[in-house]
Amino acid sequence: MPAPNASAAPNLTQGPILRALLTLAVPIVLANLLQTGYQLVDAYWVGRLGANAVAAVAVSFPISFLLVALGSGFSVAGSVLVARAFGARDLPTVNHVAAQSLVLTLSLSVLLAVGAYFASPLLLGLIGVGPDIFAEANQFQRVLFLGLPLNFGFLMFQALMRGVGQVRIPLYINLLALALNFLLDPLFIYGAGPVPGLGVAGAALATVSTQALSVVLGLGVMLRGTAGLRLRFRGFRPDTALMLRTFRLGAPSSVDLSARALGLSVMTTLAAGFGTTVLATYGIGSRLLALGIIPALGISLACSTLVAQNLGARRPDRARHTARYAIATSFVGLLLVGLLLFAAARPLVRFFLAGDEAVATDAVEFVRIAAASLCFTGVQQSVSGSLRGAGNTLGAMLLTIISTWVLQFPIAWYLSSHTALGFRGLWWSFVAANVLAAILALLWFLRGSWQQSDLLQPEADAQVGG
Repeated sequence: MPAPNASAAPNLTQGPILRALLTLAVPIVLANLLQTGYQLVDAYWVGRLGANAVAAVAVSFPISFLLVALGSGFSVAGSVLVARAFGARDLPTVNHVAAQSLVLTLSLSVLLAVGAYFASPLLLGLIGVGPDIFAEANQFQRVLFLGLPLNFGFLMFQALMRGVGQVRIPLYINLLALALNFLLDPLFIYGAGPVPGLGVAGAALATVSTQALSVVLGLGVMLRGTAGLRLRFRGFRPDTALMLRTFRLGAPSSVDLSARALGLSVMTTLAAGFGTTVLATYGIGSRLLALGIIPALGISLACSTLVAQNLGARRPDRARHTARYAIATSFVGLLLVGLLLFAAARPLVRFFLAGDEAVATDAVEFVRIAAASLCFTGVQQSVSGSLRGAGNTLGAMLLTIISTWVLQFPIAWYLSSHTALGFRGLWWSFVAANVLAAILALLWFLRGSWQQSDLLQPEADAQVGG
């Protein structure tokens, strides 16, 4: 088989910066939309089972997100290290880092999957899930937990492809997987012929099945070596030194994402305190808002890759200009998305929830309150992406912890418990936290010290075996 070469992926360290940013960001956004499509397709079919089923899925989502976050931080490290090496056109290091990143993240995912499966009832009890939805929530998330290694494997595949600037192949795989998920969801949820209906657990089984297909296709791409990197089986022999360095770089990103996920869990707990109706409202509304944030996440990921590649190519000025373009593009893009969500809130909510007028009305109000502040989320995400691309994952982690735990959660608790807003205080906390976090992130960026990180050069990170 031919060795991979740099021409297999676009050179993003030259030419117009905005074009390079959009070349990378648009397919990432589309792929993330398709991945979110798993949840939206599940919500569509599960919504036909009633508000209790919707609430069961809603309480499980933050827990699953937390577990994925614990491991996906290491995919951030793998992506940044691969991008830095690819920017320097050090292809042997690219391949070695890719293989070791997969070994690290898959090992961690197996440990998390086993522990989470047995701890599932305890986790639901900790967030105060009521007996009316406890059994369904437990069944749903246990199936998802068993699929964590598949989830992590595909997340790492996407991260490694992103590191070399190859983002179209993951997009195509996501498209195929989503189509299959849409077919499997009604089959596994409601049953047909010899296939029994599994209810909400069927939605989780459909997702895990399509994740398995995605991982098989992703490994095939990397082993063939036609997309900018090529894995060899001997490359999976553990390199302890490299994995420890990857762990140190990825750990802050894991804490970053976990802090965000824990924040969602706390918000879910606050919503659960107001009853199943408010909990279902939060479940529907937060998912629609998560859909709106996807463009900001895509631009942030693209910014990380471009900053890392340009620093690897020893072009720090271009890395700095890339960050500025990302911040401006994300703010304007999310402003437009927020306006669209505000205008289309009612039909979107009704599409994913049938027959419960109280939940639908409250969810529309929630989405409209929070949508206008999405543009500020875009600013924070782009600054965090710049920090990660420069190897300053600790700085990105601190921004998330401050925005989630110092700002949003205390504001949500105070407004919902100590003002006349009641449960609507939860909705207004999104606005306050998004604006304040954006101001903090922008001030951090304008200090100009975000590029001063200790990220090791790729050649120091790995000793490539012969």
